[in-house]
Amino acid sequence: MNQIADVTKDKLMADLKVVIADAEELMRQTAGQAGDKVSDLRARAQRHIDEAKASMADAQAVMVDRAKAMGRVTDDYVNENPWRSVGVAAGFGFIVGLLIGRR
Repeated sequence: MNQIADVTKDKLMADLKVVIADAEELMRQTAGQAGDKVSDLRARAQRHIDEAKASMADAQAVMVDRAKAMGRVTDDYVNENPWRSVGVAAGFGFIVGLLIGRR
């Protein structure tokens, strides 16, 4: 599952770099020109923006699924080990209290 997230993150970063490069080129090209070149460049930039949005949506879906799975695992553990969970939470709270108290 971690490999899927890494691939998705890498693909997203690559798509965003392409979008940024195309946007910069669009700005340079449209500074003093109009016509077919500009419309072709705008179409290419829009295509890359759409691809980046799709990649972000896919990455969001993966993250939501992962968060839901972690929530289910946590819920199962707490239901199976309630006193251990209370002990861990109390210990964590104690440590956080000590850290806050030192300030």
